[in-house]
Amino acid sequence: MSPPRLAVFDCDGTLVDSSANIVRAMHGTFAAFGLPAPDPHAVRRVVGLSLVEAMQALLPEADAGLHARMAEDYRHAFQRLRADRRLDPEPMFAGVRDLLDRLAADGWLLGIATGKSDRGLAMCLAHHGIAGHFVTLHTADRHPSKPHPAMLMACLADAGVEAARAVIIGDTVFDIGMGVAAGVRALGVDWGYHEAAELRAAGAAAVARDAAELGALLDG
Repeated sequence: MSPPRLAVFDCDGTLVDSSANIVRAMHGTFAAFGLPAPDPHAVRRVVGLSLVEAMQALLPEADAGLHARMAEDYRHAFQRLRADRRLDPEPMFAGVRDLLDRLAADGWLLGIATGKSDRGLAMCLAHHGIAGHFVTLHTADRHPSKPHPAMLMACLADAGVEAARAVIIGDTVFDIGMGVAAGVRALGVDWGYHEAAELRAAGAAAVARDAAELGALLDG
């Protein structure tokens, strides 16, 4: 029997589309601090970073204390949005659930490395009923922000899989950079928050246009 393979997924922009609530929460946080709302495109560009790093990118001239306070406010704002049943939950992208089912049936070990919090990730996976698919979960609560490789290295250690038998799948250059730093093959998806050309330039081995193409890349 061949040794197992590990596929580690980003969450926001790769498994689920959380952009609407992310932009709403960010606008609410900026308003709470008396600041003009950031451009929605700029907000989507920082998805995948840890919260403090996202605030640093959106407000590079502000001090570290403000970044930390805004990150905490955003965390609470996003939780309130999650609890508002009038708003749409974070939908999974087309074909992703079937792909996860198929990979698990084919013997792949699956993991997640995400800028979400532990609580946010748990709620997302429970909502979609897919928590049981994953053998390793790592978030920004316990690791440096992407593209630092700590989250991905922890996934490898949990699964007992060498880097050469693993792949990281994500929609941002932060995901791809994390894979490059860890020596793990990186695949991009073009349905998320960064452009395909950016992902390739960052080191993605390939960029999938849909879940079926991603499955074919993983089989290759």
